Amino acid sequence: MKLIGSKASPFVRKVRVLLAEKALAFDFVEDDVWSAGTAVPRHNPLVKVPALVLDEGDALYDSAVITEYLDGLPGARFLPASGVERARVRRDEALGDGIAEAGILVRLETRREPARQDPAWIARQSDKVDSGLAAVARGLGGKAYLGGAAPSLGDLACACALLWLEFRLPKEFPWRAGDARLKAWAERLEARPSFAGTKPPAG
Repeated sequence: MKLIGSKASPFVRKVRVLLAEKALAFDFVEDDVWSAGTAVPRHNPLVKVPALVLDEGDALYDSAVITEYLDGLPGARFLPASGVERARVRRDEALGDGIAEAGILVRLETRREPARQDPAWIARQSDKVDSGLAAVARGLGGKAYLGGAAPSLGDLACACALLWLEFRLPKEFPWRAGDARLKAWAERLEARPSFAGTKPPAG
């Protein structure tokens, strides 16, 4: 397998964490979708990462499709087999992905020249992030992980999203200082080799 993406992307990191947790062999090809020479369109017509190129040459996208496929391969399982338990974990994955998507939109808008920025749009996306952070904290309650005693795919997605916020928008969303539950949960996950080995590059 070949994973194409950016080390800074929360969606790519989610897939890389899952690959590490399952000890699956793969080649990582770093590519910047914003570069004129990007090869991503060859594998994903939507020009988004990650894309997972299978040994047969076919490519899977987006990250939720890739994690669905990877979880079914040999190794630890991060998705329940069926039923409402599986739906809840997929919901938590969608929550993490949604937080990341809204955060990315905030960052893209705030990087435009000030005269072209839309404060209402920034506020709308920021509200989504704040609501998502509150939902993660509620989901944790007094548990170690969203998945209970052990992390689920929902934990991986939400953690990658929150850690991306801390990486790219630390002043806008200081979630670690705002909720002790989120802080302790994130520290448990960051201690795992899969997270320690997939930190985005500085800068």
